[in-house]
Amino acid sequence: MTMPCITVCAARPPLPRTARTLLALGLLLLAAGCTSLAPGQAPASLDRAEALLRDGRAAPAASEFERLAAQNAPAAAYDFKLRAVRAWARAARPGDARRVLAAADADVAAGYAPTATQRSAREIARIEILLAEGQAQAAWAQLAAVPEPGEPRVRDTYLDLRQRLAFATARPVDAIRTEIAREAASTDADTRLRLRRELYAQLRSAAERGVRLDPAAAGADGTLRGWLELGPLAAQAQRGGTAPALAAWRARYPTHPAAELVRAEIVAATGSAPMGRSDHIAVLLPLSGRAASASAQVRDGLLAGMYSAPEPDRPELRFYDTEELGVDGAVGQALAAGADFVVGPLLREEVSAAADLLNGRATTLALNYLPSDRAAPAGFYQYALSPEDDARLVARRILADGRRRGVALVPAGDWGPRVLTAFQDELLRGGGELLDSAEYEPAENDYSAPIQSVLRLADSRGRAWRLGNALGTKLEFLPRRRGDIDFIFAPAPAATARLLRPQLRFHYAGDIPAYATSDSYEPGLTANQDREGLLFPDMPWVLSDGPGVEKLRAATSAAFGDAARSRGKLYAFGHDAWLLAVALRNLGGTDIANLRIEGATGVISFDEQGRTRRELEWAQVRGGSARLLTAGAD
Repeated sequence: MTMPCITVCAARPPLPRTARTLLALGLLLLAAGCTSLAPGQAPASLDRAEALLRDGRAAPAASEFERLAAQNAPAAAYDFKLRAVRAWARAARPGDARRVLAAADADVAAGYAPTATQRSAREIARIEILLAEGQAQAAWAQLAAVPEPGEPRVRDTYLDLRQRLAFATARPVDAIRTEIAREAASTDADTRLRLRRELYAQLRSAAERGVRLDPAAAGADGTLRGWLELGPLAAQAQRGGTAPALAAWRARYPTHPAAELVRAEIVAATGSAPMGRSDHIAVLLPLSGRAASASAQVRDGLLAGMYSAPEPDRPELRFYDTEELGVDGAVGQALAAGADFVVGPLLREEVSAAADLLNGRATTLALNYLPSDRAAPAGFYQYALSPEDDARLVARRILADGRRRGVALVPAGDWGPRVLTAFQDELLRGGGELLDSAEYEPAENDYSAPIQSVLRLADSRGRAWRLGNALGTKLEFLPRRRGDIDFIFAPAPAATARLLRPQLRFHYAGDIPAYATSDSYEPGLTANQDREGLLFPDMPWVLSDGPGVEKLRAATSAAFGDAARSRGKLYAFGHDAWLLAVALRNLGGTDIANLRIEGATGVISFDEQGRTRRELEWAQVRGGSARLLTAGAD
């Protein structure tokens, strides 16, 4: 409070010396606080000035700092004048800022000697004026020449200016790293939250101005990458429709400093909180490590399914990272949180471990299959995009097309023989016959030897050689392949299929119907011309635009914008996992045999072991594009 001025009357008797000394000191202290106030004007207050500045009312804050300067001794007055300079600059009033800076410089000219900290603060204030005058690049260059102050308050002022200058000069990575440094220096939770909100707003503004926020610039720094990914989402949130993308971001970065800010954005966008409800589904995925990229697609598909459901019928998804926690840790945390339904895990080895740990404690939709000789516990369902299932579908299609006898070419390794075994079992069960098969090394690129082997071209050459010897002359001939085959089964990854199909044509097998699994086709590639004639099954997400798929595509475009095109089969798999989880949860384990879901990955049902069966669509590559086929057509 402002102390009243006191007048001492000389007519009083003299006081003892000690008393006179104490009185004199008291009078000096009282006099130092004397000031004149305008009628009705409250005393200047540092707390009020700082509160005004935090609230974005920089001009009133600057006036308050000027009043504080007028009421204090030179050292404090100099500090308050510099703070007033910075506040005027923040208010975009550089003329007032220069006026107050000139007054501070006049104090120095009159004999006041500023400390080293004050000299740093003065340089920072001067650079603030340059920024207010629109000279951001010059201000950035000059700030780089100012050593980072050691005194905490001035250091934060320096870093605050650096952060704003970094955004003003299109240096978002520098800005984020500066904010991270400011947070690290703070022990106050409210201050850290305020800093995060400021950075979030700055990133949103930068994205709206077209500043490039490239997550690749973060390298391995997850916190930095998270902020860079969040900037465009923050800008889109202003226009609505980003709840799935924000939820996906939050699932990718569950421990990120901005996680709670994003939660608030989701609440604002949807009117409901994505966390904290008791009605939830636990999702176990390896969100970090070697399978993180695949898991991200599955997670985003799950979230797309969740946000496409009506809010009252929408159970919450809670994600647990099996790479970080281990399957046992993830299962333990999910059960401790009260989960009564689990989706996942994703990897085969994780699924077996989860089956042991859960064992009826929660209904489960695993995202891969248990080993074929392993019985599933009660309430344990399995959903997978299995190449073996694709191979069985191919065998049934071949038989439906009236073809009975054929040969197979498969890549060497674990994948090819597994697919071949499933295909052969289904073919034989339906009355077909596999006459021969061969493996090839995908890395060699030349598959002539195994192709000639299954086609028996060497037999043709041998007959020609023997005939030529018998006639005593060199014969001109074209090798002839065997004539007893109706089809070729040639499953392969897409990169291999584009090499294999032309080589089959080269070796006189171009007219034999060739079948493959869905792995052989990639939409949109010009190289699909090399797969001309290939017959294969695939999911509606790839081949068609039925009502369900069209709705998902529209939701995906709204949530992910241009990035929607990169949402592949695992994204559709995640979406359908959501549909299955909700259906299973609602059925409560009853009437599963009659459950059919028309999803983005096909028409899905369950067999008696609780494993999914998918009915896929069929296509043939014609003119470099996949053309849908009807049942029995070729």
